[in-house]
Amino acid sequence: MRIQSPSLSELHAFAQAARLGSYTLAAEQLSVTQGAISRAIARLEEHLGFALFERQGRRSVLSTAGRQYLDAIGPAIFTIESATAAMRRRRSGRQLRLSVPPTLFSHWLIPRLPDFTARHPGTVLSFAPYRRDDPLTDPQTDAWVRIGADPWPDQLAADYLVGQDLVPICRPQDVEGAQAIRRPEDLMARPLLAHTNYPDNWARWFSKMGCEDLCPAPVADFEQVTLLVQAVIAGMGVAVVQRCLIEEDLASGRIVVPVQRAFRIERGYFLCRPAQRPASAELQDFRHWVLEQAALDRAAQPLGTAAELP
Repeated sequence: MRIQSPSLSELHAFAQAARLGSYTLAAEQLSVTQGAISRAIARLEEHLGFALFERQGRRSVLSTAGRQYLDAIGPAIFTIESATAAMRRRRSGRQLRLSVPPTLFSHWLIPRLPDFTARHPGTVLSFAPYRRDDPLTDPQTDAWVRIGADPWPDQLAADYLVGQDLVPICRPQDVEGAQAIRRPEDLMARPLLAHTNYPDNWARWFSKMGCEDLCPAPVADFEQVTLLVQAVIAGMGVAVVQRCLIEEDLASGRIVVPVQRAFRIERGYFLCRPAQRPASAELQDFRHWVLEQAALDRAAQPLGTAAELP
């Protein structure tokens, strides 16, 4: 069978350039020349048959296809790196094995992990495959990040991280001109897009915003937040999503939050571990670090007061 995947060096060049937003910084990170990064990405684009980056002035930003490809390969690259590091440093015994949902892993955790590895260079991170029906009892896994709500079963110790703040998103041009979105009611006049697993998010958001009108039915739903965001960018409509999953898209200006009021749902991402299992020093370090990152994330959100669920 013919191998379809590109070389790992090309994938590393692309992933680093995408993460750092610069070919020059990617070259410094990988200890190669900028020309080597440029050539590797050009080979990768030729192999894939589409452009991974678009020029915006002097900057290179991810194309829509490039973002989708990064979301798909990012966790796999990190898993390969983690597995390699684990094998090379297995004798140290300082390994931490985690299981994280791919969406949160790609959009929220991976961009922050270099800070953890810099603070705790002796800890080898290893990531178990994500399973939606995982009973969270595998003795080889130290902790799991899962979406859920309090109260958790007594056999689990759970710390809330992020994900309870739900916000509407639209294109930048949708907040400009005579038909600009300025109030919650303005969103009702636009096609509503929903997440397949949470089709009632719009109705709940409108209710908490004090809108008395009947919420229109969504015109389409998507199983992945990445696809939902891309549909908004393409102009299909507006969506309501967890803020922690759209940081890069907001920072790049591809989407905006038209109504600066959050709605806090009861559901979010929690760090879970068996309550009766003693936490290793590595898990204690990670728990302290990830809770700190989550607190910084919540403090940095420029939103008005959240509407709390009863």
